[in-house]
Amino acid sequence: MSSPRTSPTPAADSTPRLDAQLCFALYSAGLAMNKVYRKLLKPLDLTYPQYLAMMVLWEHESLSVSEIGKRLFLDSATLTPLLKRLETAGWVTRLRSRDDERHVVISLTARGKALQAKAGKVQESVFCATRCTPDQLLHLKRELQALRGKLSDAA
Repeated sequence: MSSPRTSPTPAADSTPRLDAQLCFALYSAGLAMNKVYRKLLKPLDLTYPQYLAMMVLWEHESLSVSEIGKRLFLDSATLTPLLKRLETAGWVTRLRSRDDERHVVISLTARGKALQAKAGKVQESVFCATRCTPDQLLHLKRELQALRGKLSDAA
């Protein structure tokens, strides 16, 4: 007779459990984070992906679509409509590169630069919503970046 520790697991118990899945923990944490951002970004009339694109541009002021895509891990088919909406809102311009017309360069407008000041409290508010210490968040961010790198290598 086998002990409870070594007895075979019944087939029903081998079914993957949702709460035991790393992918679900990441997915649901992402949803919760997006809800926080949605509330904070609504007064700025930005979606979370638009906010990320603006953050990249606030760092660099002018980049090609492909450079923005690399930073955000997005392909141009996903990024182009987002950037068109930012252009329609008056926050960026989209111009074909003089050197290579296949490349589109995205640049901040004066209005887009001014939006950065209005968005200044977003990060502080998100930090408060996490109820984590700066060290906890730094550790979590590093772990997630390492995981992203490993998963990218495996994909």
